[in-house]
Amino acid sequence: MTSLKLRHSVRAIVLDEEDRVLLCRFLLREPAGALVLWAAPGGGLDPGEGPIDALRRELREEVGLALTGGDPPHAWHQEVLRPDISRGYDGVVNDYYLVRVASFTPRGELTDEELAAENITGTRWWRASEVVGYRGPDLFAPRDLGAPLTALLTGGAPDRPVRLGL
Repeated sequence: MTSLKLRHSVRAIVLDEEDRVLLCRFLLREPAGALVLWAAPGGGLDPGEGPIDALRRELREEVGLALTGGDPPHAWHQEVLRPDISRGYDGVVNDYYLVRVASFTPRGELTDEELAAENITGTRWWRASEVVGYRGPDLFAPRDLGAPLTALLTGGAPDRPVRLGL
C-alpha cells in the first residue's frame, strides 16, 4: 500500500474588530490561464516545525502580524485529496486558527518579489457579506468560504475544529 504525500499547512482566519477577514490574493498560473484565489494567510510547515510556530512565522512573513499571547483556537480542518491542488503532492491538509486583531495595514517581512514567488500579489479585508455575495471570476479557498466564515462569526470558535470541504 502506497502512502499519500500530503502538504500540511496552517492558515489564520484573521478577523478585525469589524469582523472583516484578511485574505491574501494568490495569482496562480495554470495551463488554462491565470487564476486568482483569495485565501487566508499561512503556508506549509517547515521540517521539525510545529503548527503554531509555523503560523507565527507565516503571519510575520506574509502580512506583518506578530502573533502574541496564547495559542489561537483551532477553528477549521480541511483535507483535500487531489493531485492537482498542490504541485508535487497528492493533496493538502489545512488547519485554520482563529486570530482576532485590531485592523492594520498588512505588510509582511517578505519583499514584493519574495511574495510574488509564493504567488501572493496583494491582501484585502473582506466582510462576510462580500464573500457570500461575490459573483466575480476570482475563487476563494475554501470555495464555500462564506458559509464557515458566517458560522464562525455567528457562533464563535468551535469546541473542535469544523471539517471543511474543498
